[in-house]
Parts: sequence; C-alpha cells; structure tokens
Amino acid sequence: MIGVPRIIVVALAAAFSAYHVVLGLASLATPSMAGPVIVAMVLYATATTLSLVPGRARLLPTWIAAVDLAVAVVMPLLVCAVLQPDADNGYATWYVAAVGTLMTIVAVRGRFVIAWVGVGFLTVQSLVWAGLGSFATLGVIGSLVWVAVAQVTTVTTARAARDTAAFAVAEREASELQAAQDAHLVERQVRLESTTRIAAPMLRRIVDSRGTLDAAGREECRQLEAAIRDEIRGRMLLDDGVREAVRAARMRGAAVTLLDEGGLDDLDDTSRTRVLDSLSQAISSTDAERIIVRTVAPGSLAAVTVVGRGPVGEAEALGVDSGDDVRLWLEIPRG
Repeated sequence: MIGVPRIIVVALAAAFSAYHVVLGLASLATPSMAGPVIVAMVLYATATTLSLVPGRARLLPTWIAAVDLAVAVVMPLLVCAVLQPDADNGYATWYVAAVGTLMTIVAVRGRFVIAWVGVGFLTVQSLVWAGLGSFATLGVIGSLVWVAVAQVTTVTTARAARDTAAFAVAEREASELQAAQDAHLVERQVRLESTTRIAAPMLRRIVDSRGTLDAAGREECRQLEAAIRDEIRGRMLLDDGVREAVRAARMRGAAVTLLDEGGLDDLDDTSRTRVLDSLSQAISSTDAERIIVRTVAPGSLAAVTVVGRGPVGEAEALGVDSGDDVRLWLEIPRG
C-alpha cells in the first residue's frame, strides 16, 4: 500500500488552517469589536498546533482532544458575540470552517466522538444564532461533511493497514513453511543418497549371492545397518573421523549409540569440528563395550556427553542399574 508521507499531510492541514486565520484577519472590520475575534484566532492557532505536532501515537492524546473541543465551543461564542446574525458577515464567519477543520483533524487522529460533539455544538449554536436558513450560507453542512469523510477515510485506511499487515505475516509464514519443506526435502534427499551409497554395494552382493552370505558378510551387513542408523539418528555427530572411530569400536565388539537431539545446531563449523575431533579421540581411546554419545541442549556449557560402560552384568540384566561399570564419562565443552 502506497502511503503519503506524514509531513506532507501535516503541512497541508497547517496551510488550510492558516487560511482560515487569514480570512479572519481580512474581515476584522466587520465585527463590532476585534478583541474577541483575535482571542478566537489565538485559541484556534494554539489548538491546531497542538493537534498537528508530530507524535509517535496516531491516537490524539485525550487532553489535547479536550482542548480542541473546548476551543470548538468557545470560538463560535466569541465571534458571534460581535457579529449580527441578520447581516452579510462575509468572511467574518471564518470560525465555522475553522471549527470544521479542527474537528476534522481530531477525527483523523482517531477521536471520532469528540469530533462529532464539536461539530454538533457548532450546528446547534448556528441554528440558535442565525436560524435554519443559515446552514447553507455559514457552511455548517460542509463542516459536517468534512468530519464524516474524515471518519470514513480513517477507518478504511486503518482497516487496509491491518489487512496489509496480516497479508505480510501470512506471506512470511508461507515463505518460512516453504523453506522448511524445501529443507526437509533436501535433507531427505541427502540421507537417501547417503544410505544408497553405503548400502548399494552390499545389496548387490546379496543379489549376486542369492542371499547366501558367509559370517564375514553378515557381520558387514550388521556394520552397514548400524552405520545407516547413525546417519539417521546422529546427523550432526558425524564426520569422517567419528565414522572411522565408531566403525573401529564396533569391529572390536562394542555397541555404539549416537543420538543427535539438536544440541550442535547452534555451533559454527570451527567449534563443531573441534567437538567432533574430541569425540573421535574419546571413542578411539576407550575399551568400553557400550558407548552412548548424546548431544546436550543449547545453552549448556557442554556440547556432547560420552558415556562408556562395561558389559551387561547380572544386576543390569534384572533391570537394576549398578553404576559400577562406568568406564568413560566425558563432557565435551562448547567453547
């Protein structure tokens, strides 16, 4: 949505308001006394200035709106006190358009009730002072129309702004969803390619041998199955060094479990490389028969925990954690 700069709108409103003051000054010879008219001009200029001073909030402050309403009530009383209702006052009735302009500004700043009260008082005062026939000559109808148009325009513009913001949020969410889906597809494709690269040679051997494998072939299948499981569950815990260390541990009979729960996602490449180097060294240096590697949630001092344990004893076989067979406990720090 294309918007008009606020400074331009304020400048136009200020120029239009000043025009009414100029008309009043040009017709100072018409009133029986110039003093009340000058006071009305000063009040009008002050109220208009307060209403047009740039502020962060679009809604006009309550106290300024109250001042504007008071000026809208006082101005007609001051000026009409020195005019004759049955005379041709010409531009001396500038206050009617001035009140309409001031209340239009109030309406644009979101104080609709106060704006209607202001022009409502102007209507009643004009009716009492000069009669029903004065509506057309004084311009009261024009002031009412200005406030009505200001309210409709303000409400419509605010609704359009809300709709635009809602559409922008929806578009951003749709873009984020699309990006997430694309990332998921890319990740899925990478995993499929990795799985194919690992398993394809063995699958061809199985087909060629018609499913008959020797002990070494079956052991290699178990190793491949574990490697594929690592690629799925230990995504960020793997690099070439860790893969080799895990494979060597399994070849000597150890059971290795890698669990990536997103704890390394916030690390940069340098920090992640350092963590994985420490991990591969820890796996290579332990003789534990069960090794569990798990990432730690972001915000912790540690990035990865490594626990190495001995074989399953009689107590653990019965479901009791003895806690005496821990051979390795390592926390690899983030920094």
